[in-house]
Amino acid sequence: MQCAKELSNEISFFVYLLEKYAEYKNTDAQLILEALDQTGLTDYVMQMYPMYHTERIENAFSDIDRKAAMRGVQIKSPQG
Repeated sequence: MQCAKELSNEISFFVYLLEKYAEYKNTDAQLILEALDQTGLTDYVMQMYPMYHTERIENAFSDIDRKAAMRGVQIKSPQG
């Protein structure tokens, strides 16, 4: 069982990742969260905390894009 501090760190990082990924995709974090939920990737991204928070954030973006593509989805900005 995870302690509250570890869980808090994971949630804080998840929010940070959503915001930065949304910025990268030129959209907002709510739309990114909806896309992750629709593709079934939300839990995957949460579970990747040990790796994502120790690497360059762009590596997480690439991994999310790759996982979405494997599911036949491209997460993109509202403009395209």
